[in-house]
Amino acid sequence: MSPYPGIDPAALDLDVTADVQALYSDGITARKGAFTPDWADRLREDIDVAFREALERPGGAVGRGPHRYYVEIHPEQLRGFVDLVDHPWVRSVCTAVLGPEYRIVELGFDVPLEGAVNQPWHRDFPIPEETRTERRLTSLAFNVTAVDTQEDMGPFEIAPGTQWDDGPEFDHGMFPPRSLYPRYEERAVRKYPQRGDISARSALTIHRGTRNHSAKSRPVLVLGVDGPEATNSDRHDTAVTRGYWESLPERVRRHLDCPVVDVLQPITQKHTIEGLVMGDA
Repeated sequence: MSPYPGIDPAALDLDVTADVQALYSDGITARKGAFTPDWADRLREDIDVAFREALERPGGAVGRGPHRYYVEIHPEQLRGFVDLVDHPWVRSVCTAVLGPEYRIVELGFDVPLEGAVNQPWHRDFPIPEETRTERRLTSLAFNVTAVDTQEDMGPFEIAPGTQWDDGPEFDHGMFPPRSLYPRYEERAVRKYPQRGDISARSALTIHRGTRNHSAKSRPVLVLGVDGPEATNSDRHDTAVTRGYWESLPERVRRHLDCPVVDVLQPITQKHTIEGLVMGDA
């Protein structure tokens, strides 16, 4: 019997049974050493270029708290885009969790700078009805660090198993009340990914960025992927030019859910998460 309901294991490049189990139990999994450190260094160069450009124009970057920014970019701004989305582990996890018709809907990065503070505990969007009633994940967020994460750099912190948490007391459907903070602090796990590592998580799992005590930034790439019923693409404006589209492998084009245009326009950020502009939580 297939460990992936409705999915033929032959459609997967890798056996990701343990990863699927981790996503449903903990809400997060990872592939260590998926890329070389040199690949991650090129990612850092591309992020730095895009970040400088975004800060120079109105709406180019959105605040996610003091000294913390999010920037959405186009695939063409990332030399390693195809390497990432066509990586066997990424393809296999997406197919196993979301089905063969998964869609790539978001490409961006978070940059906590020196002085970034603890974010409020949160999820990235309200829990979908399919997750609430069927206990089924309909989207994934992949994160790729551009630096070797150290303790003083404000590591990402996640509360495993909280992707199912729900209740009317969640502000905007995303922010649990402070009365629940002890639950998340008790479960909290800090992550220290190194250059070349990839993680996959449910963005519903309660998490936060922590205080950056260093003078270093901690840029991390975000790749958002939806199953057929998810609607996260409504919040994103990724596009590709016709020439770039034609250069992509067919199995990448099949999953890339974005307009094909003659000329790329700089993205005005609209993926604002209410509450993350707050100070130390």
